[in-house]
Amino acid sequence: MTERRFLTTHAGSLPRPPQLAELHGRRSRGEAVDDGELRDAVEEATAQVVAAQVEAGIDIGNDGEQARESFVTYVQHRMTGFGGTSHRPIMRDLIEHPDLIELTRARRERTKVNLMAAPAAVAEVSYRDTAELDAELALVADTPFVETFMTAASPGIVVAAMENRFYATRDEYVTAVAAALRTEYRAIVERGLLLQIDAPDLALERHTSFAERPLDEFLAWVELVVGAINGALDGIDPARVRLHVCWGNYEGPHDHDVAFEAIQPLLYEAHVGALVVSMANARHAHEHRCFTTRPLPDHMALVAGVIDTTSNYVEHPEVVADRLVRVAEAVGDPARVIAGTDCGFDTSAGIGDVAPSVVWEKLRSLRAGADLAAERAF
Repeated sequence: MTERRFLTTHAGSLPRPPQLAELHGRRSRGEAVDDGELRDAVEEATAQVVAAQVEAGIDIGNDGEQARESFVTYVQHRMTGFGGTSHRPIMRDLIEHPDLIELTRARRERTKVNLMAAPAAVAEVSYRDTAELDAELALVADTPFVETFMTAASPGIVVAAMENRFYATRDEYVTAVAAALRTEYRAIVERGLLLQIDAPDLALERHTSFAERPLDEFLAWVELVVGAINGALDGIDPARVRLHVCWGNYEGPHDHDVAFEAIQPLLYEAHVGALVVSMANARHAHEHRCFTTRPLPDHMALVAGVIDTTSNYVEHPEVVADRLVRVAEAVGDPARVIAGTDCGFDTSAGIGDVAPSVVWEKLRSLRAGADLAAERAF
């Protein structure tokens, strides 16, 4: 938080070089990959993405998730118990528009890691060892950011994306995954980094896994996952954690998205110091008003998504400034608002909808817009 300016950040993943995306894809499919080649590609890409963030004016940056194949399936390489192939439900809004699915064929073809067919839980899930995590943490040991964050999957998105074929109940599976992820959460914070938990499941699953179920059942899911996250965070200072929630990082109708106001009270129960919320896209841009009717808890900040991560339009700095000022007015204190993006730009290797050169223009506009907004809000 700051009293004089809006800090800038983003939601995690940034464009991966084609060679690195291809290596991640091959590894994800169980094909042979030279460990040294992958390590060198990750190190080079991470150095480049850190420098690019600094040039764009990002205050709170990260490694761009260059070391990971996706924001969720990376856990198969760090945890035991996963194998085979899951069968993930397609988003309800896309099912109703098969012509849109056809229109986005090119997106599917360039994707290197298939999140709709992730590995399943076929045995007991546990954190194998921290060797891969330690290597990733070492890549950001000396970054020039005001603060450095690192993402980690929520137990809910792992359970939602990676089908249960071992545990007797879904609740047992959530508990087991949360216990395993606790190792990763603690390691990130103990290295002095800000932990971001990626939990699209807290909104996305309403029109995916729970598309045909009553709203109350979905809200019970949110409550279950938030409770599991809190258990995994036991002993960690909430000020060192932020929680990212979104409705799915894809261009689509999103007309079956759950309203933010429906999940807002449950998100406030999370033991975190900030929420990262999508607020730039055309479906949820109005929901800044929710923070007027139901204020943020005193200990929380808001990372407001004011840049869309699915469009190649570069937001004008004035548009960014307008969005930030509206959010700050709704929150009631601009010092508790951070300028961010709706989601990541390459959540699965090769899937990004935004051209890499445009990504960096968007982040430069984020910085310029945040500076304009500061002149009007502080």
